[in-house]
Order: sequence, then C-alpha cells, then structure tokens
Amino acid sequence: MNETMSIFNELESEVRSYCRSFPAVFTKAKGWKMWDEDGTEYIDFFAGAGALNYGHNDEKMKRALIDYIADDGITHSLDMATKPKAAFLKKLNEVILKPRKLNYKVMFPGPTGTNTVESALKLARKVTGRTEIISFTNGFHGMTIGSLSVTGNASKRKGAGIPLTNVVTMPYDKFGDEEVDTLRYLEQFLRDNGSGVDIPAAVILETVQGEGGINAARMEWLQQLERICKKYDILMIIDDVQAGIGRTGTFFSFEEAGITPDIVCLSKSIGGYGLPLALTLFKPELDIWAPGEHNGTFRGNNHAFITATAALSYWEDPSFEQAIKDKSKKIHAFLTKLVDSYPEMNGCVKGRGFMAGIGSKVDGLAGKIAAEAFKRGLIMETAGPEDEVFKLFPPLTISDEDLEKGFAIIEESVRAVLGVKEPVTT
Repeated sequence: MNETMSIFNELESEVRSYCRSFPAVFTKAKGWKMWDEDGTEYIDFFAGAGALNYGHNDEKMKRALIDYIADDGITHSLDMATKPKAAFLKKLNEVILKPRKLNYKVMFPGPTGTNTVESALKLARKVTGRTEIISFTNGFHGMTIGSLSVTGNASKRKGAGIPLTNVVTMPYDKFGDEEVDTLRYLEQFLRDNGSGVDIPAAVILETVQGEGGINAARMEWLQQLERICKKYDILMIIDDVQAGIGRTGTFFSFEEAGITPDIVCLSKSIGGYGLPLALTLFKPELDIWAPGEHNGTFRGNNHAFITATAALSYWEDPSFEQAIKDKSKKIHAFLTKLVDSYPEMNGCVKGRGFMAGIGSKVDGLAGKIAAEAFKRGLIMETAGPEDEVFKLFPPLTISDEDLEKGFAIIEESVRAVLGVKEPVTT
C-alpha cells in the first residue's frame, strides 16, 4: 500500500465505498478517461454515477467557469438574484422546457439529489394535505430521512436508525413474477376501502431504476400509472436525478412515454461539470410555497449555473441527441451479444440508452467482472439489491472508438472470470 492510500485508511471513515471498488489514487481526468498517480489510464464507464454525462473537464464548460472566477463572479448567493442564475433559467426554458411543451416552475432546493427529493415530497404533502407516499420496490431516492423512506434497499434503510414511516411500497413493473399486472394490484389497494392504504399525496419513481438494478419500466406501464394518478388525484413525481439529462436517450427519461409528471427531480448531470446543483420542477399551480418555507445554504451555486448553462448548449444541436441514440444501439447490441455468447453468465440485458447493464443469476459474478475490468483499465460499477448487475454508464460524449475499447475490456473480463477462451458460436 502506498503512502497516499494509507492516509485514507488511517483518517477517513469506514463509510467510504467507491474507493474500495476502485483502489487507485486518481490525479487527472479528461473526457471519458481517468489517470492514477502511477500514470495508468482508465476508460470511465462510471461517469460519477451519472453526474458526468458530458465527461470530465469539458473544454467549453471549463473555459466559462475559469473566466467567471477570474472576473471575481459571485460564488455563493443563497437564493439572491444573480446573472448566472438568470442566464441558466432562461436557457433551460428556451432549450429544454419550451421545445418539449413543458410548463414548470423551477426551484433550487439545495445542491444534491436527496435535496430535490425531500422538497418534492414536502411539496406534495403540502399541496394535497395528505401524508402518505407510494414508492416502488427497488427504488432509490437518496440518503436523508425522507428520501430513505421511499428507498427500497434494506441496508440503506437500516442506516436511518429510526422507523421510516408514511410510505407504502408497491411492486415496480415486472417485479417478481413478470406476468403479474403490478398496476392492477396497486389500483386494487387504492379502490378497496378495506385495503388499509389511504389515497396518497404522491407516487415517486424512477423510469429506470439505477441503484435498484437498471430496471426499466415499460412505456405503457408509465402511461397507465399516470392515468391512475389522475383518476385518484395523486401527484406523480419522477426522480430523474440519475436517469435524466440524456442518460436514457432523451433529456428527460419520461419523454418517450409521452407523460407529463407533476413534479420532476433533477441533480447529478444538470450541473454539467460535476458541480453540485439540483432542481425541483413542478407545475405552476403547485407553487404554493411561502417564501423561505424550504431553503438551503448552498442552493445558489453560481459556479454550477455557469457550467450548467454551457452544458445546455449541447441540446441546441439535434445531432447530439441522435448520437446518444446511435451509441445506445451499439451498447445494447454488445450486451445482447455478450449474453448470447456466454450462457455461463446466466445473464439478461437491462436498462435503456446509456443506462444499461447485464444482470446475472450467478452469485457474485457481476462484482467479479467489474473488479477484473478495473484491473484491465475500465471503471465500471455494480447495481441491484445483491450487486447482481454490472452496469455501463459511460459519458454520453464518449467516442465510438473508446466505446468499443471498453466493450473489448468487458468481454475479456467476462472470459477471465468464467474461465472460457472462446465465446459460444451459433
């Protein structure tokens, strides 16, 4: 163990996790590559757990930020009016919301994903006067108490140390038996006065569950859920913290389904550069907040407004979104080929767009493949309640050449772990 790594072992809490999966001291990053202190190069199929959809140190964002800092621009402003915030709001409205015919008010709840989820839950309860929330199996929404209450992972929930209440968990699409109509099951609880389930303030869900195992809801399931919400006057909250900002192929993950959520949670890559920023979007009629009723010291991160505004320029060019879709097809074709070629994995392809992976029924296999990939120069993590999925999360801007190099490393890693020399031919 080198001297730098020993510092972390000596002084940092045992709660650290990613450094255990990726045991290197990183010193530099650019685009979709990272380098450690020994000069070893890694292809990044992790992208800051979805916080770096545009890659590391994007030149346009970096230059805008450097110029702003050099000019002594405002850094910290709580929710005071600043030019960077005005510019961001204007560009978000003109480039993202208006073209999609979305009319949302924008709230800056604090800098992280759990901040936007907490504000969404609080607003839903305030608007409806109801206390209960419906969440879904394997959902992940954050690590503070409200967000944990709507999170499914048992080990993370245990960390709360107190009962997590006022939430009812319902089965997500295809949970358990794929033949079961999970929304018919949900509606039966809402309709039946003997079910013990009160009409909730809101439902909250990810259209593709990230930490929960890259589970993608079908479009018709999302459409039917919206119809149920409207029928029972329930607010629909889409948590797009990880699945949004192009990760599933469109800016918002729900666009393909043609639904319009009442509340949308954004964070991670909305800042563009990896700088902390979160937004809560909601329909104007829901904006019944009293001034300061929800706040946070770091909700006015002007450095993030600068890079976020620059990042939205990508979406002014239709070819950017088309390139995401084209590369997404390559990702899913590769994963399908991998499952077919190596039946020993007992795997299945999961996810949508650049939010994809392979789930394996072989205990511990996904973790072993991810560890082997790291040894070979690829950063890739696992997901799911049993870490049974290895997931591909490269930056959306990755070149076709390095995407293919990453594929090659994954296949080499699969072979090494399985102990096979050649794929199955059909």
